[in-house]
Amino acid sequence: MSSNESSVVLLTRAGCHTCVLAFEKLTAVCADFGIVPSAVDVDQAAATDPDLRAEYGDRVPVVLLDGREHSYWEVDEPRLRADLAVTRAP
Repeated sequence: MSSNESSVVLLTRAGCHTCVLAFEKLTAVCADFGIVPSAVDVDQAAATDPDLRAEYGDRVPVVLLDGREHSYWEVDEPRLRADLAVTRAP
């Protein structure tokens, strides 16, 4: 990852319909910036990182931008687009 390429991660949970919809929207937004988002299931991750589920498990889906919480329960598309535009600027 280059210094001006953002990391976008969606924290999810199996069986979460809202998470599925959020990932679809996140993928579409990120595609406009040449970014492929990833997803992390907080329950699966709890085996090695129980703090992740403790911190975010009640709020999934959660969007992390460069490791920091960006939005939860939904993708804040206008804000994400603005933040990605700033981070992608030369």
